[in-house]
Amino acid sequence: MPEFLSCDPEDPPASELLGEMAEELNAMYWTRSRLDLPKVEPSEMCAPTGTYLVGWEGTRAVAGGGLRRFADGVAEIKRMFVRPSDRSRGIAGALLTELESAALALGYRVARLDTGPKQLHAIRLYEKAGYVPIDAYNDNPFACFWGEKELNRPSA
Repeated sequence: MPEFLSCDPEDPPASELLGEMAEELNAMYWTRSRLDLPKVEPSEMCAPTGTYLVGWEGTRAVAGGGLRRFADGVAEIKRMFVRPSDRSRGIAGALLTELESAALALGYRVARLDTGPKQLHAIRLYEKAGYVPIDAYNDNPFACFWGEKELNRPSA
């Protein structure tokens, strides 16, 4: 599994991963506004209230994802992406676990996320990881699944 390290989302390789993800989603949903509704500023996925993690295998960045503050005690997981050549190896699940651990370390008790109807693999991943469907908490016109999970600290 990759080693996950915090990275500035505006610097490579994070910015490259975000660009690749934007291209893929915009093509998938036939729109250039897919990632503008709702908008996420890169600064929201930075300390002290957020992070952007890059998954490394050796010197190669294979995945990335971020989290930002949504509300008191609630983080929102955003922009999860695994490069196509690295999919189907469990990297997305490992990234999700790392993002949840980062959320706990930042003091969040709950994680939320959303995803669209053309990302069935993502919906399955989130449900398997314990995200339960909730009412829409944002006005994302591309989402069909909004999920929430109570984060638990690992037992000692």
